Amino acid sequence: MSDKKSIHGIWASRWVFIMAATGSAVGLGNIWKFPYITGVNGGGAFVLVYLICVALIGLPILMAEIMVGRRGRQSPVNSLIDVASESNGSTLWQLIGWVGAVAGLLIFGFYSVVAGWILEYAVEMGSGTFNGSNMEQVGNIFNALLADPGKMLIWHTVFTVLTMAIVVKGVNEGLERGVRILMPILFVLLIVAFGYGVSSGHFIDAWHFMFDFEPSKLTAKAVLSALGHAFFTLSLGMGTMIAYGSYMTQKASIGSTALLVVFLDTAVALIAGLAIFPIVFANQMDPGQGPGLMLVTLPVAFGNIALGQLFGTLFFILVGIAAWTSSISLMEPSVAFVVEKFKLNRLQACLILGGLGWILGIGALLSFNKGSDILFFGKNFFDMLDYVTANIMLPLGGLFIALFAGWVVKSRISREEMSVSPLAHQFWLVLVRFIAPILVLIVFIYNLLQ
Repeated sequence: MSDKKSIHGIWASRWVFIMAATGSAVGLGNIWKFPYITGVNGGGAFVLVYLICVALIGLPILMAEIMVGRRGRQSPVNSLIDVASESNGSTLWQLIGWVGAVAGLLIFGFYSVVAGWILEYAVEMGSGTFNGSNMEQVGNIFNALLADPGKMLIWHTVFTVLTMAIVVKGVNEGLERGVRILMPILFVLLIVAFGYGVSSGHFIDAWHFMFDFEPSKLTAKAVLSALGHAFFTLSLGMGTMIAYGSYMTQKASIGSTALLVVFLDTAVALIAGLAIFPIVFANQMDPGQGPGLMLVTLPVAFGNIALGQLFGTLFFILVGIAAWTSSISLMEPSVAFVVEKFKLNRLQACLILGGLGWILGIGALLSFNKGSDILFFGKNFFDMLDYVTANIMLPLGGLFIALFAGWVVKSRISREEMSVSPLAHQFWLVLVRFIAPILVLIVFIYNLLQ
């Protein structure tokens, strides 16, 4: 067992780590993307394939990242250096940490813009703007928001400040206190939304949409979609779980803790679907709207049902909190590294990195208006940030962390950190050495060919 101590602090308990990791994993994708892709790709059959993919990719790589972090007790870059050195491996493996830190910063650049839209929608919903509206009116409201760089800049700035205000306080006073407050609120709001969905009278329709077992809908594309979402949903490949793992208590079980994170992440996504789709069906709308579901379809739905203004506002606050907890985890790895590398305090590191993320966000929000004609390989700046991180940086980060944990880290080290039976450790090694890398490579190639 490693006796190193993190200079950033240690989570007060295993449950705090679980809440932090779940907060990182539960983001905008869980609330609207997973329910939507479940419904259009075979319902229960898709969920089953997704869970198998999580077991084969998500869980072993999640365990690998936590293991490396707890062993190194530092930022992802320095943890990789230390664990590689302890295993007589090349320190070039630190590049995984560099790629992850940069990816997190780039993702924050456009994620904060989308989160800003959610904050704006919470205000508009609360003020009654969407009451009695139709699809065309809500579409016009959204288009007007995209065309207004000033309003988007305000919300992007507010969200950036909210995120860095928690990160600057450190592990115990910032991240830990944040998740202790935000995650219970998120769960309560989710249960309230679920109850409202049940009471709408169309819950059975939503249940059938999401859980009817229809293997005939399981196309090759659907399976690849399940494979990709299983990887991306757990915040893998960007060093977040290495950073969070470095703050994990030594006595906590990595295996059972990772299983709980996977369970909660999936449960939130499924419950969100059962909260959203009864409302969609109650208004006789298309549940396969995709990206437009959250920003066009749902505001119309909430605007035209009893107590819709109240519950619509609560729903967008719920989504905003999910975005907030995820954004904290995007910035923490790079902040931890800058503190260690340049001997800066947290405030200085947060001002520098928060400032960089804020500038990237300006480029992202201008992509929809004044900078829409500035293209990179045929994509605007917003889409370019999304494409490079999701299709290149994160899959490569996940692939190499699996190879590092499976082939470079000495079995003795991973077995000590895992604290599992020899058989369970051997099974994890097979997954992380062979199965997970192959499947991540398939996701990587498939995304590049799209």
